[in-house]
Amino acid sequence: MKKVYYLKTCSTCIRILKDLNLSSDFILQDIKSEEITVKQLEYMKTLAGSYEAFFSKKAKLYKEMDLKNQTLQERDYKHYILDHYTFLSRPVIIMDDAIFIGNSKQVIENVKGYLSQK
Repeated sequence: MKKVYYLKTCSTCIRILKDLNLSSDFILQDIKSEEITVKQLEYMKTLAGSYEAFFSKKAKLYKEMDLKNQTLQERDYKHYILDHYTFLSRPVIIMDDAIFIGNSKQVIENVKGYLSQK
């Protein structure tokens, strides 16, 4: 499976997608217009090892809800990601059984390295 979970209104996501120049066999899912399902989220967790791994602590709502001062469990991370798309660290790129989370330079370089091996 080749899939990208992103936000089409996020200039960083758009820039990354343009930079990666992904082939047409990638499925792009705008998480604002097509919400992430429980099944999709559970699959991401299988690949990443935890819900916290793709939970965005940079989200505006994270600060507004004062979540940094709470002790969150895995079930909480899952709940918040399913509740509002902003809590998903973006983009999430899945290729085969590999998952790449976020927009750091290192993550994007890892995606490029993975693509060059295929």
